[in-house]
Amino acid sequence: MPTQIVVAAAVISGSTVLVAQRVRPPELAGRWELPGGKVAAGESERDALARELAEELGVAAADVMVGDRLGHDIALDGATTLRAYRVRLVRGEPRPQDHRALRWVTAAELHDVDWVPADRGWLGDLSGALSAGS
Repeated sequence: MPTQIVVAAAVISGSTVLVAQRVRPPELAGRWELPGGKVAAGESERDALARELAEELGVAAADVMVGDRLGHDIALDGATTLRAYRVRLVRGEPRPQDHRALRWVTAAELHDVDWVPADRGWLGDLSGALSAGS
């Protein structure tokens, strides 16, 4: 069985990154994550991320610039791999479509966020990206 890739967006604006508060499943509800989702068959990772951000943040896929990878892959289980990319919003104001809330956090605030466990693996990379001003 092929590995399911789940892509996550480190939407960086200046020295802040956008985080999204989960609504479900119950064990993760209320915790924060980088927005994103599953890559569909025949879809590139970058296209999947632009589509997911359009669905989750209400911004047009054309208004999202997916850049380089951020950090390393995170294995969620034997069948799913989580992969993050740096993203820049060209236009549009993100609004929570599939999350309880959105917020922008600084490098200094990263460790105060109640992250979903998997996304904690990118905190060092996020801190470095934010300290560098993206």
